[in-house]
Amino acid sequence: MLKRIFAATAVLALFALPLAAQAGKMAAPGKDLTITGQVIDINCYTTMGASGEGHKMCAQACAKAGVALAILSNDGTIYMPVSSKPADPQNSRLVDFTEAKVKVTGVHRMEKGLHTIEIKTISAAS
Repeated sequence: MLKRIFAATAVLALFALPLAAQAGKMAAPGKDLTITGQVIDINCYTTMGASGEGHKMCAQACAKAGVALAILSNDGTIYMPVSSKPADPQNSRLVDFTEAKVKVTGVHRMEKGLHTIEIKTISAAS
């Protein structure tokens, strides 16, 4: 009986080990943040400097094709929209605001040099 208990405990410990290893890799908790900025097509903005009203139709077409949209804040920081839910792309939340000014509230995280924001609310900025 004691051998069975010991064996069962050892097996459970082996299964728990990978879970414990993943726990250390979880993202740090974020901080609530409100930013104002422009929704940009990250590809065209970073490779060609394209942005603004003249680039709106191109950016919307690219976004619908899967190119990531991001938010260029007034201070020049680029925030990538993310979701804590798996397989939850954020372009659909931003595409109507492409190349326009927005006010976004959400949870900000900084991970390995990348600013992300988990959007809670988004609206047109004046």
